[in-house]
Amino acid sequence: MRIVVTDDPAANAAALIVRRLRAAVSERGSASLAVSGGSTAPPMINAIADALRRHPDLAAGVVVWQVDERIAPDGDDARNAGQLAGLACVVRLMPVTSVDLRGAARRYASSLPDRFDVVHLGIGDDGHTASWPPGEQVIPLSPRLVEVSGLFNGLRRMTLTRAPVNSARARVVLARGASKRPMVEGWLCGDPNLPISHVRRVGTTVFLDEPAAPLASLR
Repeated sequence: MRIVVTDDPAANAAALIVRRLRAAVSERGSASLAVSGGSTAPPMINAIADALRRHPDLAAGVVVWQVDERIAPDGDDARNAGQLAGLACVVRLMPVTSVDLRGAARRYASSLPDRFDVVHLGIGDDGHTASWPPGEQVIPLSPRLVEVSGLFNGLRRMTLTRAPVNSARARVVLARGASKRPMVEGWLCGDPNLPISHVRRVGTTVFLDEPAAPLASLR
C-alpha cells in the first residue's frame, strides 16, 4: 500500500485514476472505474470529468459504475448519482429505485466487468468504506458481488462487496480532515473491527491531506 500526503489529495487521486484509465484504454480498448460517493468525492470526480471532457478519445472508452448508493428516489439529495452527472462517458447507476432490490442487485452484478481497472473508496468517520456498516461482516464478505444492506445511517444501501473491490487492478482511497485520522491509523495498525480493514492493501494507494494523515511513525 502506498500513502500519499498532499495539499490537494482529490486532484492527486484524480490524476492517478486518469492515468490508469488511459493505460487501460491503450492496452485493452476500454477502461472500467467504480466510484464511491460521500463528501470527499466531488472534487475528485469533477477533476476526472474535466479530463474526460478535454480528451473525448479517452471518454469514449471509459465506463463508470457505482461502488455504493443510498436507496432513495431519483433526484433525492441523499443519492450519490448526482455527483456523476458531469462525466462525459457511459455511467451505469445502481438501480436503487427498483421494487425488487435483491433482483436489481443481481442484475447490476451481472453487468460488472470481470475486473475493474480502478475502484475509488472513501473512509467514514466510523471506519466504513463502500456501504459496509461497522460491526457488519455479512455485507463485505458476501459471496455475491452486489448486496443490499439494512438501515445504515438512516437509509438502506446497495453496495459492491469485497470481492469486486479487491479484485480490481488498483484501488484509490481518498480521505480528508482530522476526523478521518483515527480511522486511517486504526486501519494501518490492523484493527480488524474497521470495515475498511477488508480492503486489500496490495495495489491500493491512499491519498490524504495533512489533518487526515497518520502520525509520522506510521507514514
